[in-house]
Amino acid sequence: MLVDTILQNKGTLVYTLPETDTLADAVAMLNAHNIGAVVITHKDGTIAGILSERDVVRRLGDGAASALSLTIAECMTRSVHTTSRQAHIDDIMERMTISRVRHMPVTEGKTLIGIVSIGDVVKLKIEQIEREAEELREYIAS
Repeated sequence: MLVDTILQNKGTLVYTLPETDTLADAVAMLNAHNIGAVVITHKDGTIAGILSERDVVRRLGDGAASALSLTIAECMTRSVHTTSRQAHIDDIMERMTISRVRHMPVTEGKTLIGIVSIGDVVKLKIEQIEREAEELREYIAS
């Protein structure tokens, strides 16, 4: 199974913000769309970083009163782990686990074309295991 399978099922919509917006803007987007991370982009659309719920909580823990007025650039994770459509789900699951990331933007070259979460990966793996179990039951019954 490939990352492309996830994108075919969930779509390629990715919520993005510029790094000049505030943490308050990012929190509003996370809440409005019920998402766990937003990809931060440069003016040319390339990835500048990612801002996750974890990043927000860490900043709030450092000083809740002023944190929401910080720019996203001051709060985001700059080293972004990305993947391609052709990556295998097992490889992505391993990379996410080792890197301790829950969201991975999907790129073609430098172009952002989607995002996958650990939830997307686990859901696909469960569907795969259930399908294989059903095939085994059918095989045994025949």
